[in-house]
Amino acid sequence: MKKISILGCGWLGLPLAKSLIAKGFLVKGSTTSSEKITLFQNAGINAFQITLSEHGISGDIDSFLSDSEILILDIPPKLRGNSGENFIAKIQQLIPFIEKAAVQRILFVSSTSVYTDDNSVITEKTKPKPDTESGKQLWETEQLLQSHSHFKTTVVRFGGLIGEDRHPIYFLAGRQHLENPNGPINLIHQIDCIGIIESIIEQDYFGETFNAVTPFHPTRKDYYSQKATTLGLSLPEFDESKPSVGKTILSDTIATVLGYEFQNKSL
Repeated sequence: MKKISILGCGWLGLPLAKSLIAKGFLVKGSTTSSEKITLFQNAGINAFQITLSEHGISGDIDSFLSDSEILILDIPPKLRGNSGENFIAKIQQLIPFIEKAAVQRILFVSSTSVYTDDNSVITEKTKPKPDTESGKQLWETEQLLQSHSHFKTTVVRFGGLIGEDRHPIYFLAGRQHLENPNGPINLIHQIDCIGIIESIIEQDYFGETFNAVTPFHPTRKDYYSQKATTLGLSLPEFDESKPSVGKTILSDTIATVLGYEFQNKSL
């Protein structure tokens, strides 16, 4: 029975932990909030309160990592508003503890923001050229982890995350002058995020990189207009006076290497 530690049991990490436990894995999960400890314990998760910073780690990180064969890192950079951080430095603080615990495999949850919007078709062979601070820090962190000789790291670059309780249309509905009406969407449902991570673990595909985006790429205008109509929301209005930019991200490797079939294809 494999033992797994999930650093960051939030919107994706918590349901992932529950799914892994249902499959027979032993799971440790971290949160920065003391209020969530009981919630985690009731779900069968061995809960730890851990906070990473650029200057150190608070919480019992040694116990959190001990005896775990796999570490899942699901802690996105906090770079919105004025809360900029050095995400790379946070991961550098963590690496000596990973080495000490002899964790052999890491799954790093990254993002397709490592690719620039240049209207191209993207595969895993496309060299990242991030143009956002978040994308730049994720790309550097990917390289940091995958170049390390003490463990094998698989990187999963997820597209825009959606789920039953999370969809960009609730933010976009009724808004005006939205850019890039003809840019393609690159989204993925929470169900498929969990399914792909579990496929990687079950098949032991480490030392790899996967783009993980649902193979469904209508234009932003078509998709969000249809979604607003379906949900009875105000239509978003797009600015068509300027050329659209974007990218089409292919997830063919998910199918050919993992044999994974997306469960939510129409989003």
